[in-house]
Amino acid sequence: MRISNRKRILITGGAGFLGSHLCERLLGEGNDVLCVDNFYSGTKDNVAHLMGNPHFELMRHDVTFPLYVETDEIYNLACPASPVHYQWDPVQTTKTSVHGAINMLGLAKRTKARIFQASTSEVYGDPEIHPQPESYWGRVNPIGIRSCYDEGKRCAETLFFDYHRQHKVDIKVARIFNTYGPRMHPNDGRVVSNFIVQALRGEDITIYGDGLQTRSFCYVDDLIEGFVRIMASPPEVTGPINLGNPHEFTIRELAEAVLKKVGGPSKLVFNPLPQDDPKQRQPDIGLAKTHLDWQPAVQLDAGLDKTIHYFRNFLQQ
Repeated sequence: MRISNRKRILITGGAGFLGSHLCERLLGEGNDVLCVDNFYSGTKDNVAHLMGNPHFELMRHDVTFPLYVETDEIYNLACPASPVHYQWDPVQTTKTSVHGAINMLGLAKRTKARIFQASTSEVYGDPEIHPQPESYWGRVNPIGIRSCYDEGKRCAETLFFDYHRQHKVDIKVARIFNTYGPRMHPNDGRVVSNFIVQALRGEDITIYGDGLQTRSFCYVDDLIEGFVRIMASPPEVTGPINLGNPHEFTIRELAEAVLKKVGGPSKLVFNPLPQDDPKQRQPDIGLAKTHLDWQPAVQLDAGLDKTIHYFRNFLQQ
């Protein structure tokens, strides 16, 4: 018998960049939050400010092993999401996506919990269609250096929909496009954090390729709003649903914007493009608008200001 009406919400990867913001949001809405992380790429520092909250619990656990807890909702965010981290131990990256999905889906099946999967725009690979709608099946190299992440996430989506069809598990799948904001790891190799940290240190800003490849940058608060809305949507809205900012920028434009805001002696330098690096990435968010009434509200200019402020303080510690 339940004593409290508070939802018991499990967040795997809860001490990571996105997970820590989600923990904060769900606690603020009056829920009990169990944050699970093995601290491979997440850090306790991201959730230290939540530790005094009696409705917050932090557990060190690797999702490639089963987890036996009681829960009403599960947000499965566990997986290193930057190339630097997921290519360091590619076998473990695939295990985290695949075994982690199996273990969390098994938990959802047992507890009858609704479960959210943090998928990725990387399931589209280097796309032939632009912008990318959810109906596009993707163009992914299955044996490249990024495949551990790309194919791991694709397999996780397969598992989610098979558990839904076979076991009636209540699923939600979001495909996340490039997201940035406070608590990004300073050495994660992602362009926003890379450029900001390099500029703040007065180092040259490293651009791979000619800088004309495009990305669409979503501020973290907008993305978390999307997570919460898809989780609250009717059962028939399973996804996958793209969540990201449809305003497209070249990598060079981003570098120039960061340099203008930070100032200093940094200049742009160009290096060879890594294998399988997608040339275009822009979400079609029509489904998110229709089913979730969601679209990003924070523009790149304002989001960069907040992110630069965070990293300036972080590097001074």
